[in-house]
Amino acid sequence: MTERGDRELLLVGVGFMGRPYVAAARRLGLRVRAIEAHDWAGAIEDLVDAVEPSHGRYGSLDELWAETVHAAVQAHRPTGILGFTESHVLGAAMAQDRFGLPGPSLQAAVISRNKALQRGRFRAHGIGQPEYLLTDDLAASAEWAGAHLPVVVKPLSSAGSDGVELVADAAAFESAAVRRASERPLLVESALEGPEYSWEALVRDGEIWFANLTAKTTTGAPHFVELAHRAAVSLAAPDAERVAELGRSVLSAIGMRTGIVHLEFRLTPSGPAVMEVAVRTPGDYIMELCSLAYGIDWHEMVVRLAVGAELPPPPEGPVRHSASLFVVSDPGEVVALDGLDAVRAHPAVVDAAFKVAVGDTVGRASSSLQRTAYAVLAADSPEELEEAIAFTRRTLSIKTVPAATEE
Repeated sequence: MTERGDRELLLVGVGFMGRPYVAAARRLGLRVRAIEAHDWAGAIEDLVDAVEPSHGRYGSLDELWAETVHAAVQAHRPTGILGFTESHVLGAAMAQDRFGLPGPSLQAAVISRNKALQRGRFRAHGIGQPEYLLTDDLAASAEWAGAHLPVVVKPLSSAGSDGVELVADAAAFESAAVRRASERPLLVESALEGPEYSWEALVRDGEIWFANLTAKTTTGAPHFVELAHRAAVSLAAPDAERVAELGRSVLSAIGMRTGIVHLEFRLTPSGPAVMEVAVRTPGDYIMELCSLAYGIDWHEMVVRLAVGAELPPPPEGPVRHSASLFVVSDPGEVVALDGLDAVRAHPAVVDAAFKVAVGDTVGRASSSLQRTAYAVLAADSPEELEEAIAFTRRTLSIKTVPAATEE
């Protein structure tokens, strides 16, 4: 393996989507020490300089990851620490805070991991958001919900729309209260109307270095599974300024210092309203979309922020137009997969793949984990991008038949 200097990045979580961070760190001449789940450690040991196995699993307890992070930092004193996804954020921030390393701040990380803390903080700062109720007994919140229908029920810590459910009327709320009686605590929120967006910002010492706006398409009610993201979109000047002010207000409210921020909001008739904020890598290839759109490697910029390295001048604006698409299939047994070769041959398609195989059983999609295919696209004009999106939607085919039921 190529010898490197003493500067080391501790990367908490890698999996597949975090591998561009490894490549970026190597380009910068950094050693990479990874903390990875036992089940994944063997798959990445040839990609990094060292692996510290963790008892944590993706989506599992933050505390298991935090334990391994602290031990690794205590022993090896890295130049910087980067927490990859949701369950990695808190452990990384605790170590950044303890050892004086760049990071979002321990406060921002804690708030990022708890949607109820976000609601309370945003209310105190006068930031637009839905009306809400925090409850440990969903059935007991029926009167409040009845006065705010339709409402959205969601857990405090989740990603990819997991556990998010729109409840349209009193009968549906009663059913949800029975189904989710063992879940606690939960947030009940008034449903917002308006198109969905996300705002991605690269931040150093509380100052925005660069920001991007992504338009989102979902399946809609009841679970809002994400179907497409279009990066580098623009809004009319008044709305653009309101969104910029929303971003600044959220950063100030959570005490954001250094790193990447992923803020989801709806543009309602009364202005932008926050759905949630996270201080970690956005999913659904949004990092790749931003890199394609602006001609800079966003993974590298995040690594530079994590280790305190110099940043280049920010982009003046987008140089291309990019999007990611996802397929939600009808539930049943997968019997045929078609069109992938044709999609991959399209000049605007950067990457595409099926996430299921013939013989798999597909359930009804209620989170992003149940999507069955994806594509990443980039084009020189919005028209070319939309043509490529339409072609991909027509061509990428997953056929299912109802799964056999037991007698």
